[in-house]
Amino acid sequence: MLHIYYPKIVITAIIIILYFPCRKLVSYIIRSFSNKEKRKDNRVILVIRLFNTLLLVLFLILILTIWGVQPENFMLTLTSVFTVIGVAMFAQWSLLSNITAGILLFFSFPFRIGDVIRIQDKDFPIEGTITDIKAFCTIIISKENEKISYPNSLLLQKGIVIVSKEESEENFPTI
Repeated sequence: MLHIYYPKIVITAIIIILYFPCRKLVSYIIRSFSNKEKRKDNRVILVIRLFNTLLLVLFLILILTIWGVQPENFMLTLTSVFTVIGVAMFAQWSLLSNITAGILLFFSFPFRIGDVIRIQDKDFPIEGTITDIKAFCTIIISKENEKISYPNSLLLQKGIVIVSKEESEENFPTI
């Protein structure tokens, strides 16, 4: 009776074994991209973690499919879980949009750490040096040496002017 499960066990073992090289490959590709673009390590680690989580979910779906979980049942369960998460996270929508914006900023690199930027905001214009770009926010040191934590989602919505490097060396503190 147990012999009918051997093919599924072998395929599952192969998938689990393949997961780790795929994970290494994803990390290698992201690190190569970040080295080419001179990205900061803490952002690289964040993006690697996010992609590895996505890869894990894909491999788990593959294993569940091999073990006979019907796609309809799986999709129903997945939809239910996402509905609960969606309702629970509705109040945290800005949090999710900031994470998404952080990933977009990582790959589009409109500015880098050390650049001086001016955020074109009618009510609260900001000018300063970028000291860190995190998952949720970008840290900016203003002319007045104030540390400003600016949400990444707003950076994608507002106009950003990158001020010349010469001006930054004369007018802003060195970080």
